[in-house]
Amino acid sequence: MGFLIVSPPEGGSTGVPLRPSGPPPPSGEETAGRGEAPTISAVTDRAESFSSDTWTAAVIGLGYVGLPLLVTAVRSGLHAIGFDVSSERVADLSAGRSHVDDVSDQALATAIEAGARFSSDPAILAEADAIFICVPSPLGRNRQPDLSYIEAAADTVARFARPGQLISLESTTYPGTTEDFLVPAVAAAGLTLDEDVWVAFSPERVSPGDEMKTADIPKVVGGVTTSSGDVAEAAYRRLVPSIHRVSSARAAEMSKLLENTYRAVNIGLINEVAQLCHELGIDVWEVVDAAATKPFGFQAFYPGPGVGGHCIPLDPQYLAWRARETNFTTRFIDIAEQVNSKMPVYSADRIAEILNRRGLPVRGTRVLGVGIAYKPDIADDRESASLHVLDVLKERGADVAVLDPVVGATRIEALGYEPVGPDDDLSRFSIAAVLTDHSDLDYKRLADQVPSVFDARGVYRRLGITAENVEAL
Repeated sequence: MGFLIVSPPEGGSTGVPLRPSGPPPPSGEETAGRGEAPTISAVTDRAESFSSDTWTAAVIGLGYVGLPLLVTAVRSGLHAIGFDVSSERVADLSAGRSHVDDVSDQALATAIEAGARFSSDPAILAEADAIFICVPSPLGRNRQPDLSYIEAAADTVARFARPGQLISLESTTYPGTTEDFLVPAVAAAGLTLDEDVWVAFSPERVSPGDEMKTADIPKVVGGVTTSSGDVAEAAYRRLVPSIHRVSSARAAEMSKLLENTYRAVNIGLINEVAQLCHELGIDVWEVVDAAATKPFGFQAFYPGPGVGGHCIPLDPQYLAWRARETNFTTRFIDIAEQVNSKMPVYSADRIAEILNRRGLPVRGTRVLGVGIAYKPDIADDRESASLHVLDVLKERGADVAVLDPVVGATRIEALGYEPVGPDDDLSRFSIAAVLTDHSDLDYKRLADQVPSVFDARGVYRRLGITAENVEAL
C-alpha cells in the first residue's frame, strides 16, 4: 500500500496556522524556561482546529494501548494512521488480523473500511496532525526503567515532526520524561515549542478484558506548558468524552504512577494479611467480605499468587527509581514489592504443604496449573504470577501441565508446558492449582476429578461451590 507523504515547505506548514509575522506579544506565558512567549493566536487557532476540524491521528506503537486508541480515533470520526517497527505486525493489522484482545478482527476491519492505515515506515508520521506515542516502558536489568522504546520514539519524532503537530506521550514513565525526551526532540527537528508544535503527556488507562474501553475512561491530560496543555486538551476531547486537565506533564505522569502504586501497596497488604490468616486458621476471603460491608472507609482488595500484567508489577518501580535519584526512600512501595514478589513462592509452598499432608512429594507429582494469564478472561500472560508459581513447582521437580483455554495450547506449549483441554480426564493429576480464575471453566468438575485443589483466587467461595478437597489461599 502506498502513502502520500506530505512535506511542509521550507519555513512553513501544511496549512496549519502559525503565529503572524512580527515580534511576539510583550506579555504571555514563558515556554518552560526557554524565554520567548508563545503567540496566543497560534495556540488558540490550533486548539480550535483540533476541536472542530477532521484531523489525522497517528499512533506510534500498535500494542494493547496503541491499537485501541487508533480504533477510538476512527470511531470519533477522525483519520487514523498507525506506525509500528514490526513489519509483521503491520502486515497482520493491514490484513484485518488483530493481536489485541480488546480489538476484535471485526472492529479492526471496520476501522480499515473507514480509512485506518498501518505502516512500518516512520515517514507516514508527517501526515499526522497529532502523534500519540504508545510504546512499551518495561523494566530492565535490576528492575530499573528501560526507556529505550521511548527514546527511539523521540528520535523518530525528531526526524519526522512538522509544524502544527501535537506530540503526546502515553507510555507509563517517571515524572519528567516528557520534558526530558520529547521537548529536545522537537527542538532537534528545528521546531519551536508552543508556536510550531505542542507537547503533552496523557497516561494510558487500559484494562484488557474490561467492559470499559478507551472511550469510556476519563483521560488525564497535562502539557509541558499551559499552552501545550490547552492544545492537547482540545485534541483529546475529540477522542474521549471525559477529560481531567492537570497543570503539567509531570503531574500527569505522577498520576499514573499513583494509580498503580495504590493498587500494588493495597494488594501487598492483603497478601500479607492472607498469610497471617492462614497461620491463625482464619478464612481471609470471609474476612475481606465482612470488612467490605462497611459503606465507607474501606475498599476491598483480594489476595492472590502475586501480581502480573503490564502495570502493577512495573509502574511502582518507576516511581521508586525516580525517588532514589532524589535520595528519597519509598518505604511503602518497597515493602509491597517484597510481599508481592514472594507470593509465587509462598503459593508453591502452600501447594507442597497440601501434597505433604497426603504423603506426596513435589518431585515427580503431576500438578495441573489452572489459568496462566495475568488476569481472568484474557490471553495475556505478561508478568503473570500464575506462571511464576508453576515455574517454581517445575524447578522443584513437579510434572506440571496447564489448563487454560483462553491462552490456548499453542502459547502453553511455547512456554514449555503440556496443554490440557477442559474436557480431558483430569483424574491423572494429584493436585490442581487455580491460579487465574477464567469464567468459562467448570470448577465443580475440576474438584470432582482432582483429589486436591488449591484455590489461589477464591473462586469456589465466590461461586458458592462447596468441596472438602478445595483449600483456599
